[in-house]
Order: sequence, then C-alpha cells, then structure tokens
Amino acid sequence: MKFADRLVGKGLGLFVILKLIAFNLAWMVVLVVPMSTLVATLMAFGNMSQNNEITIIKASGTSLYKMMAAPLFASIVVGYLLLIFNNDVLPDANHQAKILMQDISRQKPTLSLEPGVFSQEVSNYAILAREINQNSNELGEITIYDYSDPREIKVVTAEKGKIYFSKDQTKLIMNLENGEIHESDVSKTNLYRRIRFDRHRIAMDGAQFTFQQSALGSPRGERELSASAMREIVDSLSISEAQYREDLSDEARKYFYVDSTFRKITTPTSTANPKMVYTRLLDRLRDEKNTVVSRYKRLEAKKNEVTKYKVEIFKKYALPAACIVFVLIGAPLGTMTKRGGFGVAASISLFFFLIYWAFLIGGEKLAERDFFSAFWGMWSANILLTIAGILLTIKTVREAVTIKFTWIRKIIPKQFRESEEDTEGDYENP
Repeated sequence: MKFADRLVGKGLGLFVILKLIAFNLAWMVVLVVPMSTLVATLMAFGNMSQNNEITIIKASGTSLYKMMAAPLFASIVVGYLLLIFNNDVLPDANHQAKILMQDISRQKPTLSLEPGVFSQEVSNYAILAREINQNSNELGEITIYDYSDPREIKVVTAEKGKIYFSKDQTKLIMNLENGEIHESDVSKTNLYRRIRFDRHRIAMDGAQFTFQQSALGSPRGERELSASAMREIVDSLSISEAQYREDLSDEARKYFYVDSTFRKITTPTSTANPKMVYTRLLDRLRDEKNTVVSRYKRLEAKKNEVTKYKVEIFKKYALPAACIVFVLIGAPLGTMTKRGGFGVAASISLFFFLIYWAFLIGGEKLAERDFFSAFWGMWSANILLTIAGILLTIKTVREAVTIKFTWIRKIIPKQFRESEEDTEGDYENP
C-alpha cells in the first residue's frame, strides 16, 4: 500500500511486484521477531498460569528463575540469528529494494492512445490516430510527426495501421498502409520530397515502456551495509573529522589574532590608524570569519555523518537484544495475568512494543541532533525494559501477584474473548 501510487499504471509484471514485497519484508522481519518473542512468552506463561501449571511446578521445588532458563536460552538463539540476518540479509535486501524502486520510478506508464488526440509519450514522435480499435490495436487516419533527425522535418500519414511491441519489448512497431511521407530539409528550404507507399514500417524506441532492472553496484546508504562495513566507514570518517577539527582550530586562532589586531588599531588611544590598514584588516577579518564558519559547517556535517552510521550500528545489535529483554518482561507478566489467550498477549505486547518503538525512533532522532550519544539513543529502551523485567521477575517470585485486565476485555475481539471464557469455564468446572 505504501508504494501503490508508484506502481499503478506502470504495466509491471506480477513477479516484479512480488520481488518488491519480498525485499521490503526484510526490515519488517527485524521488527516482528522481537514482538513475536514477547507474544509467545506471554501466551506460554499465561497458559501455564491459567492452568495452574506454574503453581504445581513451584510446589515441586522449581522456581520461576529455572522456568525462565529455557525461554531465555531460546531468545539468545533467536537474537543471534536475527543479528546474522541484520548483517547478512537485511543490507542486501534494502539495497535491492532501493534499486528496484529507482527502476520502477523511471518506468513510464504503458502507451495510451486516444482518438483525435496527439500523443507524445514516445520520444521524438508525435502520433495522432483519429480511429482506434482497442481490442486489435488497429488505427485509422494516422498522422505522425518524426523529430528523430533535427535536420529534417518529416510527416507521415496513412489510412490505417497497426501498433505493437517487438518480442524483446524494446521497440514499438507501427505497420502503416496506404500513406505518404513528407520530408523537407531545415537548411535547404527549397527542397521538398513526398513518398507514397502501400506498406511502411516504423520502429520507435519503446524501452521506456518496458521494465528493465539495473545491475547492482550503486553506492550504498547506511541501511544497506553490515555493521563491520559501517565500522570501517566510521573509522575513516573519524580521521577526516579530526582533520577538520584541527583545521577549524587553526582558522579560529587566525581569526582571533586578526580580530585582536583590528581592535588594537581602532582603539582611541592608538596612534596608528591609517585608512588603508583599517580597510585591509576589516576585509581580512571578514574573510577569516567566513573561513571559520565554512570549516565549522564541514565539521558539523562530518559529525552528523559519523553519528548516522553509529546509530545504525547500535540498532543492528539493539533489536536482536530486544528478544532477550522481552522474555524478561513476558515471563513475569504472563504469570501475573493468568491469561494465555492471543487477545490479551497481543494487547500487552503492542503496549510494550509501542513504548520500545517510541524510544527507538526518538533516540535515533535525538542522537542525530547530538542531544546524547548513539549508544544511549539505541540502547536506552533495552536498558529500561531490562530493569523493569528484572524487578517484575523478582516481585513475581517473592509474591503471588495477579493482574486483572478487565478493561482490556472491552477492546478484545469478541471471538477471542468468548474462547477465553469457554476455556476458563472448562477448568473451573471439571
């Protein structure tokens, strides 16, 4: 739906659209996996708590800590696989999606001819057909202005014809019958030629109406690179940043020296105040100021570029770590809610993931504006939710706490609510 306006009327094949969807599914997977981990943990521990299985396990001497060991180990495995996906699959998928969208943007809509209206969709040609059969592509009373050669004026007329694409879809072929070709030379206005024909074929360039995917190899952005590749770029940019900082420091010293000299000469106690020296120092002061401002803007641009890459590096590790964090949150919450249905689990997961996503987006923007470091921008949500998960786990182990989400039942779809009520009844009335 996001790209629908760019795809409609392009004449794209189903395979191209499926490729575009597949490439864009990669970044969705990165967000879905942590959330699905939270949903799965909530449903598993909620079902166990609802069926009193957790109470039985605790009575046998096994604590909640030991029950969480297997899910935590599984979350580590999932997080590691997601980390590999982030570094090996996601960059190439994002790059492929970008190249594909660029090719689609260059693709013109399919050729459309209307009766009695000139069409200039084909480059170097203006085509007029007064009669058009949409089913057979047959045309009647045709007039074509050919601008392919700027030295000639060429007009082709025909009683009827047929238009179609070549087999390789690169040429637009027009077969004409019973017509004339009128030619004249721009440089020699006294020359004129008319050619009559029974049959005539014109081959026009139709590549703009055919989708052709570009080869890979164009420059990649920060979301199209692995963490290791971005670290190399950050190292290189950091060296440039240090050089820019040194240049700025040198130019600033020059500016302050000129400024102090200028102030000394223009003070009332100064005996030397010639107009020529004053003018030259003023011009030099302006030049030095412009140089300092230019050096500062270059330094700021380089810093922003470094921060942008650092944000993406930390994000590649923060999202896989969220799988572990959400197990720490989901296990105690599932135990407290005593609800294992999908409706409650999805509602709680959505709430926590919205918080996490707000921290992630806000941290990214604030880090790029240099409010705090890229690390805190990407890892603040993980750290806060980890602390919350540990506190919830400790509280759940020490006390038998039950959370009742009666208000959530109003927003849960009816079919899920009814299934949960039926399950409850089964266990209460064996």
